[in-house]
Amino acid sequence: MSREVMEYDVVVVGGGPSGLSTAIKLKQLNPNINVCILEKAAEIGAHILSGNVFETRALDELIPNWKDLNSPIKTKVKKEKFLFLGKSKSLSWPTWLLPKVQQNHKNYIISLANLCRWLAEQAEALGVEIFPGFPASEVIYNDDGSVKGVATQDMGIDKEGNKKDSFESGIELHAKVTVFAEGCRGHLGKELIKKFELDKDKDPQQYGIGFKEIWEVDDSKHEEGLVMHTAGWPLDNKTYGGSFIYHAENKQIFLGYVIGLDYQNPHLSPFDEFQRFKTHPSIKKMIEGGKRISYGARALIEGGLQSLPKMYMPGALLVGCDAGTLNMPKIKGSHTAMKSGIIAAETINEFIKDNKDLSSYEEKFKKSWVYEELHAARNVKPSFSWGLILGIIFTGIDQILFRGKLPFTLKHKHADHECLKPASEMPKIEYPKPDNKITFDKTSSVYLTGTNHADNQPVHLKLKDKDLPIKYTLEKFDEPAQRYCPAGVYEVQIESNIPKFVINAQNCIHCKTCDIKEPSQNITWVTPEGSGGPRYGNM
Repeated sequence: MSREVMEYDVVVVGGGPSGLSTAIKLKQLNPNINVCILEKAAEIGAHILSGNVFETRALDELIPNWKDLNSPIKTKVKKEKFLFLGKSKSLSWPTWLLPKVQQNHKNYIISLANLCRWLAEQAEALGVEIFPGFPASEVIYNDDGSVKGVATQDMGIDKEGNKKDSFESGIELHAKVTVFAEGCRGHLGKELIKKFELDKDKDPQQYGIGFKEIWEVDDSKHEEGLVMHTAGWPLDNKTYGGSFIYHAENKQIFLGYVIGLDYQNPHLSPFDEFQRFKTHPSIKKMIEGGKRISYGARALIEGGLQSLPKMYMPGALLVGCDAGTLNMPKIKGSHTAMKSGIIAAETINEFIKDNKDLSSYEEKFKKSWVYEELHAARNVKPSFSWGLILGIIFTGIDQILFRGKLPFTLKHKHADHECLKPASEMPKIEYPKPDNKITFDKTSSVYLTGTNHADNQPVHLKLKDKDLPIKYTLEKFDEPAQRYCPAGVYEVQIESNIPKFVINAQNCIHCKTCDIKEPSQNITWVTPEGSGGPRYGNM
């Protein structure tokens, strides 16, 4: 099929912090470089979800006068707390005993979605072209195998793959360098990592699923600038996870929970663990009488340095969470993603100007403070495979006594999808019904995301084997997609006593958990048509 072709010096796939930082830095270095950003959401920020306590280090480098430009970074961290939760009690841990990496007194509580909207304004002012609602669905290669660019999604295809009256073919965007900044588990980044063997000799990548709700609460329960984290209940000692509670501006609390996707029990429902967490007396008292106004969920990339793939290939670079630059013990990835974008821009500028090899990206990265951070953090996540208590003890030794400089590196031994045990070997978990005041069901939660997908389009959640969910996964693992999906996309329905696997693709909030956790890797997430997905506001 012949498509319209647009030529650029640089095409950036993804309008998150890493992609926007790449584009801004490129224009700062050379205003004559033609740069465009493709964003699959209807607007910049609509698919962005993060805690977010923000460290300004990379932004200070990128836009030193950001305080003078009406940025949405307003709420300074004023107070910190860390709680260990039992079933009904809690133990407060002195914050001076926390590793320096977990201290936030110089940081800000922000909406990352709003920061990205502001960064997009700065990028456009510099001449960057931004195309929201145009998902890059395909990598285009040159005859020699190098990356030539990307193609956007064909529009107007029905569920059977036939062209509708509204059909419009996608556009090819060719570039000297294509930057993949899709965020965690980017579907094109995943393809490139496999094609170019970028993860050769690396540990299996590790992920978590993060939930977030925004609550409006009474003035008496709000403490602007408070940052609080918890560990412990409701998860057992073998399941990695914890919470964040950030008191933002406008009497809002950002409430969230992260669970490692290396959990073993297929009966576990991350969504319901998050809902149950809110019933703990120490948490419930903060939001009781308040109103939940937002909900969302997104996978996080947590493998760190051991799992970081090679980040360059012929004609292209990986940046941010498309590669995996999140600092896990810091619980932060925005500043590291932005710095990776800055380094990518410097590399591309030299490539275009002096025809230097893109491999210098890796060299620059290894000399940067991002690499230093990730190296110091490298042993924290794998230590939690020993259980919560031993993980916390080891982290204290590693981060406080040795400051991340122990003379060895722990390994990630398994990919997350390999960790589930058969359902018959694991205890069932009974979750309480939602009360619709503190706890809620998936349906009402997805409603708050503003998720919408065009009707009568191909299902963007592809099964390699359509019979596998019922013939194998249901029997062995009680089909865990029913529980690990935070949006009720997957169901097993009984019709005439015969189980049927149903995909409610219109509910999908693009978290990518199914692509990561499905035990046979039978589900592949691809881009839906146009600007489908959630419409997050202040997340």
